[in-house]
Amino acid sequence: MSELHPDLRENVRLLGELLGQSIQRFPGQDCYERIEEIRAAAKADRRQESGSGQRLVNLLGELSDTELLPVTRAFNQFLNLANLAEQYHGIRRKQGHPSDLMVESFGDVFDRLKAGGVEAEELHRRVAELRVEFVLTAHPTEVARRTLILKYDEMSDCLAQLDHDDLMPAERDEIVDRLSQLITEAWHTDEIRHERPTAVDEAKWGFAVIENSLWQALPKFLRSLDQSLSDATGKGLPLGASPVRIASWMGGDRDGNPNVTHEVTRQVFLLGRWMAADLYLRDIQSLRAELSMWQASDELKAQTGDSREPYRQVLAKLRDRLIRTRDWAEAGVKGQSADDTDILFENEDLTGPLELCYRSLVDSGLEHIANGPLLDTLRRAHTFGLPLVRLDIRQEAARHAEAVAEMVEYLELGDYLSWSEQERQAFLLKELGGRRPLVPRNWAPSESVREVLATCEVVAGQTPEALGSYVISMASKPSDVLSVILLLREAGMQFPMRVVPLFETLSDLQGAPDSMAALYEIEWYRDYCQGRQEVMIGYSDSSKDAGQLMAAWAQYQAQEKLTQVASRYGVHLTLFHGRGGTVGRGGGPANRAILSQPPGSVNGSFRITEQGEMIRFKFGLPRLAVQSLTLYTTAVIEATLAPPPEPEDSWREVMDWLTERSLKSYREVVRENPDFVPYFRQVTPETALGKLALGSRPARRKPTGGVESLRAIPWIFAWTQMRLMLPSWLGSDVALEEAARHDRLPELREMMRGWPFFRTYVDMLEMVLAKADLRIASYYEQTLVEDDTLKTLGADLRERLRGCIHRLLELKGQQTLLEDEPVFAHSMRVRNPYTDPLHYLQAELLKRDRESEGKGEVPEMVERALKVTMAGISAGMRNTG
Repeated sequence: MSELHPDLRENVRLLGELLGQSIQRFPGQDCYERIEEIRAAAKADRRQESGSGQRLVNLLGELSDTELLPVTRAFNQFLNLANLAEQYHGIRRKQGHPSDLMVESFGDVFDRLKAGGVEAEELHRRVAELRVEFVLTAHPTEVARRTLILKYDEMSDCLAQLDHDDLMPAERDEIVDRLSQLITEAWHTDEIRHERPTAVDEAKWGFAVIENSLWQALPKFLRSLDQSLSDATGKGLPLGASPVRIASWMGGDRDGNPNVTHEVTRQVFLLGRWMAADLYLRDIQSLRAELSMWQASDELKAQTGDSREPYRQVLAKLRDRLIRTRDWAEAGVKGQSADDTDILFENEDLTGPLELCYRSLVDSGLEHIANGPLLDTLRRAHTFGLPLVRLDIRQEAARHAEAVAEMVEYLELGDYLSWSEQERQAFLLKELGGRRPLVPRNWAPSESVREVLATCEVVAGQTPEALGSYVISMASKPSDVLSVILLLREAGMQFPMRVVPLFETLSDLQGAPDSMAALYEIEWYRDYCQGRQEVMIGYSDSSKDAGQLMAAWAQYQAQEKLTQVASRYGVHLTLFHGRGGTVGRGGGPANRAILSQPPGSVNGSFRITEQGEMIRFKFGLPRLAVQSLTLYTTAVIEATLAPPPEPEDSWREVMDWLTERSLKSYREVVRENPDFVPYFRQVTPETALGKLALGSRPARRKPTGGVESLRAIPWIFAWTQMRLMLPSWLGSDVALEEAARHDRLPELREMMRGWPFFRTYVDMLEMVLAKADLRIASYYEQTLVEDDTLKTLGADLRERLRGCIHRLLELKGQQTLLEDEPVFAHSMRVRNPYTDPLHYLQAELLKRDRESEGKGEVPEMVERALKVTMAGISAGMRNTG
């Protein structure tokens, strides 16, 4: 049995000990001993010692109202500290443990590609043209407060300081004392948000990730890529290359979020420019101290005359313009009149002077200096630009159709919404081909249409570098795309913005290739998109709609066919993957996921959403961010230059056979069983999730309705909290059972060996099943469900889960889950004694909460403790939604 690395175990022990000391100081020794007693009972329960389970439940049942909160907080805090220790361990200087996650270097990947027959010239070209874009989204899955995240970051710094062998005893004591102070501060800080963040708050959090981590990480990452590329091909990265980019939905995603208005989007654009100007100012001040030399090219001297310090002169002018830019953006954010005289607005305004300094240094024989901090700033300028992030806009297709329809009605041209798709296209193309404005001057549209038009005006006022994609959810027809282009043009848009249809449900994914072919058939549109198209694949809603196995296969087939259709029309396709953190929303190890995409679908460009706590886990610390950027980039390069093989036709038939059964069994439960929604509402904390002020977006698309109205994140979150993990395996259980019954497991093993897509699917299913817990799921039901009919459904679901585990072990030829992932398995075992009490408490608190709501009054202590259990279980499971 593999255990935790000794250094990691020591850090977990140290952090836990310091937390214990904080608890001993307050609330005191009695509370500390009660917590230790509960922890010991939970450990004994996991070892299945006689009577231990009842002892744990009894101990928790004996807690007074005043003890509830400190006990739940203690287990929550420990799990957060364990996460912190694991996160730091992934980037620590002293690794040397065979099971630690190791990120393959660029050099190793390039060597393997060259050994496989990729020419150096082709490798260089592909890397130089690479486009990997991370889209930070405000999906409400980050449970930890920003206040605590900052403390955790400093705790990581303390662990890094302790990682030196040459510390004097006094130095070590000083670091441990600071660590103790931070843990005590966290213990005395409320871990639960009591007010929902606004959409602007969310955008600020995204900007903070750039300021605190990515700003430092990006130049280090690009230096590593540049050096490795030079070693492998003889040429480094071009000066203006930006192989990775950062975009955001925070403040731009208005689909189902009435709190994101055009005013919010305008403010977020300005906030980005304000922060960017501030960050570049710091860089320029440092560069002025560095670039004191007098040698300069004639090109530079033409601007500076006979200055003894020409670089400083150029940078001083840039500094003054940045100050004006910062002041202008700050005034705009605050709603004050802003002077835009001589501000930096177009990216060239920033990169031009920096590149002039760079060329001059190189021409003067000072290349070594040019490739220092100046190159780092230049690379930031090309990657982040003056807007800091590229803001995506997302809106539902029906909102654009409504706007066009009101216009058409006002102009007395007919009833747009009743027109056929051909009629709509004909009208839109006629208007797009003409020059006259369509929006009438004295027209007073409805409030919702006015908001759509105002958003388009805000977008039209930006530079290309400030904009990512205009994503249309529920898009299915060419008119959905053309209407957005028309509305943007009417608002004054001067350049073609990427307009991206999002295909979400099973039927959307199946119809996507025909929808895009119909769009490419339009000559006007082919000219507009200039040979490049982006299409977004929705993972969350397709999984909720069809179950994980069917959704994964539908996503794979859609990507294959979309790639073929684009190729037929000579269009370069970028697939935008709307993945979440959990397996039920397309999550899992990123490099495996990328390397298992259909061959040809990753063609030098890749776009992916990163959300909530996954942003922190992947990009929260600079060294962690370098690791994550390297992981994604190497996978995209490899998937481009050495794609996986095409699956055998017989394997496709097997997948069709499996998914036909999985889809039917999934929908029979989720859609057709009248007991399912009542069971879901009673056995999970779904109805209480609204108490957690996680994000600016409502948990439901509609205030009433069943599972179909629920967003994918709360759907996953609720099942994860009580450990049934249903969305990630329901349907797969029947598919595997049928495969075993029909003696098809040998075929599945062959698919696992030869097809990365299927192997990745099976591995992800195993990971989810390892997180499921039948005893805990049973306890929730026992505590919260009274109706015997619903209990029958619960017993059936747990039996199906048990069967799914049995068949998966049979398929993989294993005795236990996670035999190939011993470190992850041990990490789960270490967490169980801390998550178990939170689960048992949560079930009891949910019961009290519901009983109190029935009486019209919920005790504050019960509600607070309930929220803490949700946060703690999320930390223990390392994901929410």
